[in-house]
Amino acid sequence: MCVLAVTLELPERGHASSMFGQEFVVKQRTEILHSLCSSGSAEPLEKILDILLSQGELTWEDYQNVQVPGRPLYANARQLLDLVYMKGVDARGCFLTALQEVKPEALGAFPSFTGCNPSPEDKGETRCTSAQNLLAQRPSLVHKLQGCIDGALEALLESGYFSVSDCDEVRLPLRTPTQQARCLLDHVRSKGESAATVVLRYIQQKPECGSPTYSDNTTPPKEFLKYQKKLSSSVSAQSCFLSTYGGTSHMSLDDIYTEGHLELAQDCADAHSPLGLEGIVGKVGTVNKEADTVLVSGEAGSGKSTLLQRLHLLWARGVALQDFLLLFPFSCRRLNSEEKELSVQELLFQHCCWPDREQEEIFQFILDHPHLILFTFDGLDELKQSFSDEHRLCCPTQRAPVHMLLFNLIQGSLMKGVRKVVTSRPEAVGPVLKKHLSKEVFLKGFSLDGINCFVRKNHSDPTLAAKVLASLQANTALLGLCHNPVLCWIVSRCHKELLGCGEGSPQTITDVYLMILQHFFQHQSPSKSSKRAGWLEEHLKTVLHLGQLAFKGIVATSYIFSATDLEASGVTEFDISMGFLLTSKDMSAPNRKQYEFLHLTIQCFFAALYVVLSDNTDRSAIPKLFEPQDREGAGVCFIVCISSTNQQNVEDATTAKTPNLQITAAFVSGLLSKRHQSLLLHSCSSAVIGKKGQQVARCLSKGMQKHFKSIPQPVQGEKKSMHAMPDFVWLIKCIYEMQEDRIAKHAMSKLEVDHLKLTYCNIGPVECTALAYVLQHLRNPVGLQLDNNSVGDVGVEQLLPCLHICRSLYLRNNNITDEGIRKLIAKGIHCKNFQKIALFNNKLTDVCAKYFCHLLQTRQDFLSLRLGNNNITAEGAQWLAEGLKCNHSLQFLGLWGNKIGDAGAKALAGALENSKTLVWFSLVGNGIGSSGARALANIIRKSPTLEELWLTENCITRAGVECLIEALQRNTQMKSIWLRNNDLMLEEQEEMTKHESRLVF
Repeated sequence: MCVLAVTLELPERGHASSMFGQEFVVKQRTEILHSLCSSGSAEPLEKILDILLSQGELTWEDYQNVQVPGRPLYANARQLLDLVYMKGVDARGCFLTALQEVKPEALGAFPSFTGCNPSPEDKGETRCTSAQNLLAQRPSLVHKLQGCIDGALEALLESGYFSVSDCDEVRLPLRTPTQQARCLLDHVRSKGESAATVVLRYIQQKPECGSPTYSDNTTPPKEFLKYQKKLSSSVSAQSCFLSTYGGTSHMSLDDIYTEGHLELAQDCADAHSPLGLEGIVGKVGTVNKEADTVLVSGEAGSGKSTLLQRLHLLWARGVALQDFLLLFPFSCRRLNSEEKELSVQELLFQHCCWPDREQEEIFQFILDHPHLILFTFDGLDELKQSFSDEHRLCCPTQRAPVHMLLFNLIQGSLMKGVRKVVTSRPEAVGPVLKKHLSKEVFLKGFSLDGINCFVRKNHSDPTLAAKVLASLQANTALLGLCHNPVLCWIVSRCHKELLGCGEGSPQTITDVYLMILQHFFQHQSPSKSSKRAGWLEEHLKTVLHLGQLAFKGIVATSYIFSATDLEASGVTEFDISMGFLLTSKDMSAPNRKQYEFLHLTIQCFFAALYVVLSDNTDRSAIPKLFEPQDREGAGVCFIVCISSTNQQNVEDATTAKTPNLQITAAFVSGLLSKRHQSLLLHSCSSAVIGKKGQQVARCLSKGMQKHFKSIPQPVQGEKKSMHAMPDFVWLIKCIYEMQEDRIAKHAMSKLEVDHLKLTYCNIGPVECTALAYVLQHLRNPVGLQLDNNSVGDVGVEQLLPCLHICRSLYLRNNNITDEGIRKLIAKGIHCKNFQKIALFNNKLTDVCAKYFCHLLQTRQDFLSLRLGNNNITAEGAQWLAEGLKCNHSLQFLGLWGNKIGDAGAKALAGALENSKTLVWFSLVGNGIGSSGARALANIIRKSPTLEELWLTENCITRAGVECLIEALQRNTQMKSIWLRNNDLMLEEQEEMTKHESRLVF
């Protein structure tokens, strides 16, 4: 039934009811937003927009202001609520009625709201034009079109109203079928009345339109449906409370969950498309259609487990992933402890949820309908065994070791067609695994808004939350750390320590973990001595007991511990009561008591404390910890370094990869910093601390020298360049943790390169802080390339201390906004070496052009400015033109993929026509027509230096090109003008090329 045909309960809309609707929209704003957006899908919001458009409550301009591409779903929903509220009683009434139809749970007991007039479609009327009918019938047309998109596009293509590029735009894989239908209708609207008539006629002649793109006619058996309900209940119970790094406090996931920033791999076609939770398992970003495994990769503490938990909960509640009838969640950490060989059936039912009856029938349905099933595996990097595709299994009833089952599920030999989502840290994923992935999604932690939201959710007192956030804003190094969710949680939890520490506010990751260590000890033993300098000494026994347990686990890739493991390390009930260990459920043996650390990084921290404070480690422990090569089998070396008779895991360790050793090594570096020596000296002799500190310094120096020696000699005529090796950033972070300038200076004194390349290195704000700390000691200026990372605005601010040593800075695709550029330029105008910048694929608008205008006016030695594929319009071009008029040095100007248009091109041309330095100029894909080309021809006529002008993918016609040809006749040094994909026929291109060979079509 159409929303507009709902029987309205109130006889009329009086003042009281209108006020009630107004108050409801305001008071229930949070609940309405949550209902529209919590699933991560834009479909509910888009359905409501369809209804409001069809009723005339929204204009087309209103619709475009709400549906801004690339803007977060919550922001679009807020824009709609603001708009509806401003439009008055009728709009609010229609919105609430539409909401009642689309998301009835959002209204609760609120009665049906009167005042929404049926659209002509519901009255049986029609509008006078096809275009008007297209709008009035939009909700039903979206439904009808989603099953026959290809046919409708073919009809439009044959009639000449759609081009191939129009069809490609509609068919973008990132769009759902309903979004494709809406995109088609939006395009048709811009094509006019005749195109609208073609679509309506096509739908009338195709009654099968509207059938879903996917349908499964098989009805699940009765017992399957019962099992589905039981599994859903089990998954919901496991997911409703936060299970990671704060599970002991029973925080509701709904109350605390904050979205992290998700990105697709940069080499896929949809790399710059926004990605929500449901998009993880959707088609967007797929690079291998034959595979059915999605990898979600992120650094330790970036929120991978919590993200999966959120997906599980949304599925169990029926608000997301409803294409999957069953969802089976697995923890690789717990699978580690499974010693028996299992079949797939046993794996599913024993580790997730046991059917009450008819197990064979249920499992057979799963085998027959794999596309309706979803598996999730959290923490692949925590498995003892490295991923391998050497041993193939095909039979789901054949028993095998659990890791072998998992590897065959991931590669598709077992249960082909079942969708699998796997989480792991990036460094644990090699090419052998990647060839079996349908796509890879990167979880980058919190944005600035995410930090703000998370802190406020952690503190019910808004005043206290504001104080914590103000403290973070005052300490940009700490703010950068808080992009990592687990560190943000620590800071939120330790707010009293944070607000009371004054100038000693945490700067490094080690500082933050020491803060939580002290916090827990103070919380469990609130004696005065816990607050004095000797607090670590007071709890030394507990630290060493937990440290030995942690270190053994890190070495052997074990993260769940039995009572026997605890006893072997001397862990007592008192140690457990400190709160660093949680009880861990064992689904295969519910009566067996097991333990795990609050978070894997906390286990690494205790392991580092053990290395630093224990007398039971061999002197080779630290050198082995910092050996970057041959991490395969490194566990055996470490087991030998531990004075313990319990070495039952040695055999497993021989085949274990130990990626957590790097985190442990970074903590060791931080603990041995001079900043913390006064704390450690209460628990360990100064001679031992000094000796271990010297060991770390030598290891870091040796590691850096190895990287520098691997730099190949440059080709003659080219600059010497270094592309960072995998462990380079880790060593930089270790040096930063030590906070000793002499080590950083010594490390950089041996680096002699002209260009330092750190692309695709997972560089976030934390890494930027460390890089700036070390690179500022370089002896000679370098070009610093940080393309395709997650620098963001906070990362830009962290880089400022080393900007004076940067000759050029490349920050393509780093999620940087105008605010980051404001801070960068404010520093950059004072850095004489800084002469080039590239900022392709960021989130820059016309605002940033004001800052670059100031840079161009101030710096008469700036050489290159590249701002491609941002959101700069004619207004921004005019600001840049103001700067260019005063600049006498710029050689390269790249503005491709913006929205500059003819007006912007004219402004730039007027500023550059007298330039004596410009060599290369790009305005590709800017909607420039012939009037813009005529203005640009003036630069060609007058410029003595310009060699290349790029005008590909614009709207230039023959008249515009003729102006360019005439200008070229006066300029002999110009090498080429690129004009591919403009408004020219093939015959015209051939004719013009004969007249001027420097035109490139």
